[in-house]
Amino acid sequence: MKTLIKGGTVITAAETILADILIEDEKIKAIGLDFSEEGITSVINALGKLVMPGGIDVHTHFDLPMFDTVSSDDHYTGHKAAAFGGTTSVIDFVSQDKETLKESVETWHKKADKKAAIDFSFHMNITHFDEKIAKEIPQLRELGINSVKVFTAYNHRLRLDDGYIIKVMRIAKESGILVLVHAENGDVIEVLVDEALRAGHTEPVWHARTRPTLGEVESVYRTIKLSELAESPVYIVHMNTKGGVDHVRDARQKRLPVMGETCPQYLFFTADYLLRPDGAKWICSPPVRSKEDNAGVWHAVEDGTMQVMATDHCPFFYDGTTPIEYEGVRIAIPGKELGKSDFTKIPNGLPGVGDRMLVMWTKGVVEGHISPNQFVQMMCTNPAKVFGLYPQKGTILPGSDADLAIWDPDREFTYGVKFSQQRTDYNLYEGWNLKGAIEKVFMRGKLIVDDQVWHGNRGGGRYIRRGEITVL
Repeated sequence: MKTLIKGGTVITAAETILADILIEDEKIKAIGLDFSEEGITSVINALGKLVMPGGIDVHTHFDLPMFDTVSSDDHYTGHKAAAFGGTTSVIDFVSQDKETLKESVETWHKKADKKAAIDFSFHMNITHFDEKIAKEIPQLRELGINSVKVFTAYNHRLRLDDGYIIKVMRIAKESGILVLVHAENGDVIEVLVDEALRAGHTEPVWHARTRPTLGEVESVYRTIKLSELAESPVYIVHMNTKGGVDHVRDARQKRLPVMGETCPQYLFFTADYLLRPDGAKWICSPPVRSKEDNAGVWHAVEDGTMQVMATDHCPFFYDGTTPIEYEGVRIAIPGKELGKSDFTKIPNGLPGVGDRMLVMWTKGVVEGHISPNQFVQMMCTNPAKVFGLYPQKGTILPGSDADLAIWDPDREFTYGVKFSQQRTDYNLYEGWNLKGAIEKVFMRGKLIVDDQVWHGNRGGGRYIRRGEITVL
């Protein structure tokens, strides 16, 4: 099967050109002009449109158990939402719930393989550590996994102490595995949460007040120093404070192998949103911060201090007692109402996998913060390079998978829960006016989204075994 996309403006991380794209079966066959249409199965007119690589969201949580419920998107609904937002590959996190790491990965395959609608891969959480786990970490490469995540918070549940983190970093470095770190100060959080509850503070805003900015800044600095001691690269996830990104900037100026990821919520929202009657909608960990932190993170996006824009997609219903309709079926999943009388019981997480590219095109590119090439770099190419998917994914080159999104740069529309395909009952960007709409999405040459019509299917996505990491 051959498809020709004609007349579009092709945008990659490196260049912007007028070109046609010839797709043969699942791959990009050639890029150029004036291809013959003989033998072409389908011709797509992209005149006046933009053609970009499919996005890669490297930080998602589908079907994740939490607080007596589960994140409301599974590996079908979340993948479908991603596709409508121009994302064609995702990386999810495997919980360390089984006796061996391999068994934990197999459990996640059972969740994902038959439901996956776009291509996917896994990170491995390391939330307890001993000599047995130390021997298993290198074996993750045989399972196609080249990244592990550790936590400096969530005491007694997910956190590793600093000594174990250094050991994980050393093992990972020798195995060609990248260490991801969730950087917050777990000890400070424990003290402040206890004090807040003793004082009768149960409202949503106390989620942010008990996870202070200084605790995150300290933990980022400590993470960088642990990485330096271990002589290991490190990738700090969902960065959210000016002080934290300043530490990363300083480390990179010293040529230390430190990389940073942020998410749209840390550019647009503050802890003041948690004071609203529906403030639970904005509860995530780490929390949204201040206007000063928003500006600091924006600057880090603009100057390249942050390499990747992900989402930390982990959605929950705002009101899980009231069903919504999804694909013709009414569904309700317990959500943030579980913590209506205690902020510590509100499921932590936000929807975002379908919003990321649409929102960031308007707020990032249209409003002049970043160039179209920087947009592709953060959304597509850098994620692919860092996590060993490049050049199969994340770019438009002969031989790459034909993962493509065709955009109408002039179309304006009002965004929100009715537009988004995420399986939840609210959207963070409700009522936002956006400019730049995705018309068609191809995954490995197959048209899966066509003008808001879904052509994908459960099981259509493939597990991608990742290659060598790249420290940018």
